[in-house]
Amino acid sequence: MITSLITGGAGFIGSHVVKHCLDMGHKVVVLDDLSGGFEDHIPEGAVFVEGTITDTTLVQQLFTKYSFDYVYHLAAYAAEGLSHFIRHFNYNNNLIGSINLINESIKHKVKCFVFTSSIAVYGKGQLPMTEEMTPIPEDPYGVSKYAVELDLRSAHEMFGLNYVVFRPHNVYGENQNIGDKYRNVIGIFMNQIMQGKKLTIFGDGTQTRAFSYIDDVAIPIAKSVEIPAAYNNVFNIGADKPYSVNELATVVCREFGVEPDITYLAARNEVLHAYSDHHKAQGIFGASTGISLEEGITRMANWAKRVGARQSKEFDNIEITEKLPEGWGIVKNAVPA
Repeated sequence: MITSLITGGAGFIGSHVVKHCLDMGHKVVVLDDLSGGFEDHIPEGAVFVEGTITDTTLVQQLFTKYSFDYVYHLAAYAAEGLSHFIRHFNYNNNLIGSINLINESIKHKVKCFVFTSSIAVYGKGQLPMTEEMTPIPEDPYGVSKYAVELDLRSAHEMFGLNYVVFRPHNVYGENQNIGDKYRNVIGIFMNQIMQGKKLTIFGDGTQTRAFSYIDDVAIPIAKSVEIPAAYNNVFNIGADKPYSVNELATVVCREFGVEPDITYLAARNEVLHAYSDHHKAQGIFGASTGISLEEGITRMANWAKRVGARQSKEFDNIEITEKLPEGWGIVKNAVPA
């Protein structure tokens, strides 16, 4: 039987990848520290190990015990905007933890290492973003993701470790952590509406993103190990059509039967327009599901209404408090007199 390790398998994208891998007949071992995921999101039939990819000893023990054929690495703290203020935490979790997995994958002759990167690696690149562009990430999150991509390429050239890198963007859908106020604007909007709060938007809301329904991302990630033509390649993956955040707010509010009531906050340091080209992925994995933003929002909203609003958790390890965005409610350090 094929045995696969899925890190972050209790999280949003990870839990969907677990489902599809189980459907493909894999024995699945999930490694997750539950910092952003939920144990009840893990599909029945997977083996769950609570722990972190930064625990070198635990990672070594898992590889020895299970002799993984494939590794799907989705564990990350993916709060891009927050990464400026948690640099050590960001690099330790998103880069050093990844290296622990790559080391063991090399030693144990893993057949393919599937890594979920991000279009954050591109920075303010030409639009649409294509895989041929040289990444110039704008924030520590993007830097950490690109560093892992480079290390995988090096590991392949030196040791023959096959890999597939996906760069998804602005993914939404069922199982998203709607209680995380630092990331995932659709989940934030839904959580605010269900709590009777005003929506908050950084800047004037004209920034654009191509919001991607989960099936357009999780299914190709799961199936990639069965497609040799995908090996040792990088793929943009997700939706093609960009929408402004203001347009998004209108769609979400309509689904919940409320009028948009928005508080505009000071703009964050972020790329204003970000969407990518997906011709390369479509040539290997086929066309997308065709699920529109409106249909995807309906599916997610139906799920969100069932689970209800969730209280936002505070990130209690802010390393730099200078220039923190308003709206997060983080108390800044007092400036010495």
